Amino acid sequence: MAAPLKQPSQERTPITEAWASLEGLMARVRQAPGGFRTVAALAEALGLGIPALEGLFLTHAHQDAMTWLKAARVQAAGALLLSGPAGAVGEACGFPDPEAFETGFVRATGLAPAGYRALGRSAVFTLALPSDYRAEDMLAYHGRDPLSLSERVSGATLSKGVVLEGRGAVLEMAFQGAAVHCRVLAPSVPGARAMAQAHRRAVRMLGLGTDPAAFERSVAGLGLGRLVASRPGLRIPLTADVWESLVWAILGQQVNLAFAYSLRRRLTELCGGTTDQGLRVHPTAAAVAALEPEQLKPLQFSRSKAEYVIGLARKVAGGELPLEDLPDGAATAAAARLSAERGIGPWTAHYVLMRGCGFGDCVPLGDAGLTLALQRHHQLDHRPTVKETAALMAPYAPHRSLATFHLWASLKGVPA
Repeated sequence: MAAPLKQPSQERTPITEAWASLEGLMARVRQAPGGFRTVAALAEALGLGIPALEGLFLTHAHQDAMTWLKAARVQAAGALLLSGPAGAVGEACGFPDPEAFETGFVRATGLAPAGYRALGRSAVFTLALPSDYRAEDMLAYHGRDPLSLSERVSGATLSKGVVLEGRGAVLEMAFQGAAVHCRVLAPSVPGARAMAQAHRRAVRMLGLGTDPAAFERSVAGLGLGRLVASRPGLRIPLTADVWESLVWAILGQQVNLAFAYSLRRRLTELCGGTTDQGLRVHPTAAAVAALEPEQLKPLQFSRSKAEYVIGLARKVAGGELPLEDLPDGAATAAAARLSAERGIGPWTAHYVLMRGCGFGDCVPLGDAGLTLALQRHHQLDHRPTVKETAALMAPYAPHRSLATFHLWASLKGVPA
């Protein structure tokens, strides 16, 4: 178990100044993406040259400036498609032309803009998959705990218990060729906001926010292509929301996978929501916050693990720890915010950054699976230390999250 970390100093450092200025720019762009049509415009807004801006983005956002800008345009366009007038959404969000809007939106969301606007008219939608998508791997990943109460894989269909607009439902995702047919099973047809939440959860769980092309080009250029040779197109599936990744990380601290799975099932049975289809919903922060540590002791939670998960739940439910906002800011700021909390050490923070927030350059140092995979991959006579792990992972920057996932996948069994 990682030792609790002290609260960071409130004094500003050059690093915090850097991510604060970047987060300020990010907020401005999200409010009016049409005003920032080029990377040069981003650089000018901060009074920087383009190389300095790119360094800022790679260090603090784990991606280059244009990749981030394109994602911000899609995010803004999605909000306008659901709530705004039917006018020139693409142009308003900074896309250079209608074709770029259509192509970029489909690539990021699996839906054409017209299909996204139609969310809420029915309980179904179909996502287009990339040509190199590894559906079997994704199904195996989500079915890694065959006894799970909140996920179920049957053939080529993945079902997940989710909360949509405060109500339990089942999100069913059926793979067929180059598409995933999604359906929300609920007592009544969900509205547009609930269907947009279902869509977001599907995109996260299917790893559609991961584009492996840049990583695969990078490792090939470095002569490290052996890592990805047998798994081209591998993507990182995120948890349905950030909170779920934090719970999983806390439950997985210092225990093996089988025991972590059992703890998750017991917690879900104790306070997870229900659905009409029999699947349970992963416990919400509010549900866990209502517990006392003594209630988790009969479930084989250690005292510290029970205190950590309940304490964090109370902060999330009370608004003190805005987990779901972390992916919209800088990765370095998110890491500092998480690490300030009792029970969140470096491994836990980086796991949440990678699996919950989708940041691209994270390494969960000290992870047993990662060190074993590195030992095998590099044919070492020992498990690498934390310092050695950091050195071995350094060449994969700024794509170390995907490199980590490849290394996990190289082991027999399914990654955490």
